[in-house]
Amino acid sequence: MTRQVRDRLRDDDGNAIIEFVYLAILLMVPLVYVLLTVFRVQGSAYAVSSAAREAGRVYATSESTDDAYERAFAAASIVMADSGLELSRSQLRIDCEGCLEPGSTVPVVIEYDVALPLLPRFLDGSAPASVEVTSHHLEVVDRFRAAP
Repeated sequence: MTRQVRDRLRDDDGNAIIEFVYLAILLMVPLVYVLLTVFRVQGSAYAVSSAAREAGRVYATSESTDDAYERAFAAASIVMADSGLELSRSQLRIDCEGCLEPGSTVPVVIEYDVALPLLPRFLDGSAPASVEVTSHHLEVVDRFRAAP
């Protein structure tokens, strides 16, 4: 092999920056997507947890069971709206029979589906498009309150 051919094969001027850019893109794009997904799911988990807590508090302080669910849903909706999320009535579950009696408990469950960011529409049926976040809260009714 001649000296010119050897020198040309060893010459890599300008290739290192191109390789670095390609490698950075291949590693950074998935990393950024994973971080966006984790942040969205974590923020939604905090919102759902706070909404369940507030719904339980409002339900437990209601005067009667007639309007207790509506008040609890309104409180949970406000908390979710503060995080930019929307709550539907089917996502809030309060299983309560005689739970406004002093010393009883109010079980609250909120199940919310967090949509994955930047997911193309054509993958809706073939790939998971959301992550379910669930919060359970048990609120104790004040034992010194007057019975309804």
